[in-house]
Parts: sequence; C-alpha cells; structure tokens
Amino acid sequence: MANSPQAKKRARQNERRFAVNKARRSRIRTFLRNVEEAIESGDKEAAATALRAVQPELMRGVSKGIFHKNTASRKMSRLASRVKSLG
Repeated sequence: MANSPQAKKRARQNERRFAVNKARRSRIRTFLRNVEEAIESGDKEAAATALRAVQPELMRGVSKGIFHKNTASRKMSRLASRVKSLG
C-alpha cells in the first residue's frame, strides 16, 4: 500500500482514471457491437449508419489514450470493408 501522501494521491487518481477509461472503452465497444449486429442482420443502411456513429467515438478513444491510433484505424477499415461488401 502507498505510504507517502504523494503515493496515496497517485493511487486515488489512478482509480478515478481507471473508472473513466473503463466507461469510455465500454461505450466504444457498444458502438462497435451495434455495427457488428447490423452487419449480421444484413441491413446495409443500418450498418452504414452505425459505422458513421462509431467513427468519432473510436477517434475520441484515440485522443484520450484508450486505443492506439493504428488499432482504431484497423478496426474502422475492417468494419468499412465489411459494410461495403453487404450490398
């Protein structure tokens, strides 16, 4: 356990950041799941709409340091190609 006041404060900050990052990651995964479900159902319009909704969320995750830029780009690219191949 942390002994110095600085280490105690750091521990508190880490807990708070962990909670915030977990919520953001969960939110992004929900958006990704919406795209996946639309692709599974075969509805191209719904998939395209969900894809447009997930893009800013993914990039926001990158700017907040939750995902690496290349990871988010790879996810977007793969989802976009799957949506494109629907119709």
